[in-house]
Amino acid sequence: MARKSVPTIEQEELYPLADGPVRREAPRKDPAPDDARLLDLDVDEESPFLRGQKRVSVRRGALPRKTATRLLWIAAALAAIAVCCVIAGSLYGYGKHSWRFRVDSSDDIEIAGLHNVTRSQVMEVMGGDIGRNIFFVPLEQRKAQLEQISWVESASVMRFVPNRLRIEVHERTPVAFARVGSRIMLIDAGGVLMELPAKGKYSFPVILGTNPGEPLSTRAARMKIYHDVISQLDSGGARYSQEISEVDLSDPDDVKVLAQSPQGEVLVHLGSSNYLDRYKIYVTHVQQWRQQFDKLESVDLRYDRQIIVNPELHGVPRQAPLSPNAARQAVAAGVKDAALVTHEPVLRPPVPQPSREVARVPAAKAPEKSAAGHKPSLAHPRPRIERPRAKAGLKTRPASRHEQRAPAHRTPAKKNSAAPIVHKPITVTAGKKPSPAIAKGQEQQ
Repeated sequence: MARKSVPTIEQEELYPLADGPVRREAPRKDPAPDDARLLDLDVDEESPFLRGQKRVSVRRGALPRKTATRLLWIAAALAAIAVCCVIAGSLYGYGKHSWRFRVDSSDDIEIAGLHNVTRSQVMEVMGGDIGRNIFFVPLEQRKAQLEQISWVESASVMRFVPNRLRIEVHERTPVAFARVGSRIMLIDAGGVLMELPAKGKYSFPVILGTNPGEPLSTRAARMKIYHDVISQLDSGGARYSQEISEVDLSDPDDVKVLAQSPQGEVLVHLGSSNYLDRYKIYVTHVQQWRQQFDKLESVDLRYDRQIIVNPELHGVPRQAPLSPNAARQAVAAGVKDAALVTHEPVLRPPVPQPSREVARVPAAKAPEKSAAGHKPSLAHPRPRIERPRAKAGLKTRPASRHEQRAPAHRTPAKKNSAAPIVHKPITVTAGKKPSPAIAKGQEQQ
């Protein structure tokens, strides 16, 4: 059924314009009845009953929203920092001028780790901080000053609110006594010298050859040699170091130890290596040497297969005598009596060579020539019979052939410190070191 066409009303007639006359347009022909619906859909003007299709533009601010948020956070942070600065300034002023943070007396200074270091030595460093604000005490400077004390190896200084200081001291560990000039001091493994403590005893040997003006590196090198000597003498549970009262390190190539026994002290030359083996030779033969010699003073064990008893002590450095006060302090610290004696250099006269003493050298190698060009004799010469010199105006009788050819072995042997003792395969010589050629041959053998 066809829809009845209804005449349409134009928009201008429904909504007349407020200003201006209404523009009349030419009348339009009514469309066909079939196109009435299509005509309604094609109207260009907006219907007053429908939502507008165009977006309304919104007016925005000068800054984006993210930037504004960031600026807001920055402002809040600056305000917080300012508040903190004000609070810190107030606290700083309070802590600087308040009596609560002041070190009133030495009771507010706590010291830990003291054994040989006295409290008075520490207070000499920290005494200037009494009455000072705790926040103005230079901790690093006080730490360095405390470590200048000979016994202090390391130290730490800490402050505790409101007005306390705590000091922790780590002391050095001594390993030996050291004779320095006319005094005896303690020394650690690094070569640092320390004063003798007021209380406490030690059973260390005394090290000789230390000078007060030498650098620390020199003493440290000598202490390495000392540690090697003591460790070898005590290896295997022998504990031979308990018999040693002195260790002379003045010559690194000839380490000398003073062995102490009830019969007396003996200076033993151990060379620069094999300290334990050479000292065992001394322990094995010392009683036999004491029976054969009037006085046993020193033994040189540096040469292979040859022992020198009572060698000449030329060139021994003279030790400065200890002062009475230093001697009393050394005795109180535990220094052995033999180490308190000042040893003077002994200069011995030349000793006549024995007739049958022969040094053992390799048979295949001939002895070397001496500096003068003469070959050293392997056998010691017979005692030469000196003819009495003629005085002025007097004549002397020449020695007879029987006197010149008198064998030395017929002379009665007497007990003398110069008499040699021969042990096979070790040769013992009294008071005479082997020539360089013989010593070299013994080392090669």
